[in-house]
Amino acid sequence: MSDKLKRTTESDSLYRHLEKKTTLELLTGINNEDQKVAVAISHILPDIEKLIDVVYARMESSGRLIYIGAGTSGRLGIVDASECPPTFGVPHDLVIGLMAGGDSAIRKAVEFAEDDTSQAMIDLEEYSVSENDFVIGIAASGSTPYVIGGLDACQKKGITTGCIICNANAPIVTYSDYPIVCTLGPEFVTGSTRMKAGTAQKLILNMISTAVMIKLGRVIDNKMVDMQLSNNKLVDRGTQMLMNQTNLSYEAAEKLLLKYGSVRKAVDEFNSNN
Repeated sequence: MSDKLKRTTESDSLYRHLEKKTTLELLTGINNEDQKVAVAISHILPDIEKLIDVVYARMESSGRLIYIGAGTSGRLGIVDASECPPTFGVPHDLVIGLMAGGDSAIRKAVEFAEDDTSQAMIDLEEYSVSENDFVIGIAASGSTPYVIGGLDACQKKGITTGCIICNANAPIVTYSDYPIVCTLGPEFVTGSTRMKAGTAQKLILNMISTAVMIKLGRVIDNKMVDMQLSNNKLVDRGTQMLMNQTNLSYEAAEKLLLKYGSVRKAVDEFNSNN
C-alpha cells in the first residue's frame, strides 16, 4: 500500500477527549456520525444501480454472487450471504461470503490473514468460480491485500468484479469493474471502521441482495413468499400471508403451508384447485 494514499477512514476523529464525555455526549456524537451514512449513500445510488443490474443478469443466467472481504467487511459479506436462503428460499451456494482467514475468522481474528494477496483466489477456486459469477470485494480502506489480490485474479480470468469501499482513489478501484465508493469522513473513534464504514457496507449489501432477489422474482407484492419456515414466527407469518390470499381459516392455511413448504407453493396449489 502506498504511503501517498490518504485514507479518510484513518483520519483523526472530529471529536476529542472521548474518555471525558458523558454517556449522552458519546451517544449524541455517534448518532450524529451515523446520520451521515444514509445521506452519503443517496449520492451514489446510480453506481449501486449499475452493479445490481449486472449482478441480476449474471444470476438470471445461472451465475452466482460472491463476496470477499477481511475483518468486519468479510463478516458483513458472510452475514448478507447467509441471510439470503432463509429470506428468499434460494440455494445456499447462490450467494457466497468468503473472508480472509476462513470460517474461524468469523469469531476470532486471524493474524495477517488479510495481507495474503493470493489466498482469495485459492478460496474462490474452492467454489469453482467462473466467468458466470460476479465477485464483490468489500474493504472499508479500499487497500486490503486479500481483496485486491482476489479481484485482480478474477479480472485476469474474465470474471466481472465490483467493490464496496469508503475511501476515494483507493487502489482497489483499479481492479473493480463496478466500484461503489461511499466516502464518509473520519470515524467517531479514529480508524474504527466497524462503525460508519461498516454501517454503510451493511446498508449497501442490503440493497444489492434485496434488489437482486426482487428482480429474480423472489418477492411478490412486498411479501417473502419463498422464505424458509424455520421457526414458529415464520410459520405464523406465512400462514397469515396465505390467509390473505385465500379464504382459508388459520388452521387450514397453516396445514396447507406446512404441507407444501412455502407460501408461493401453497398459493399455487390453492389456486389450481379452486
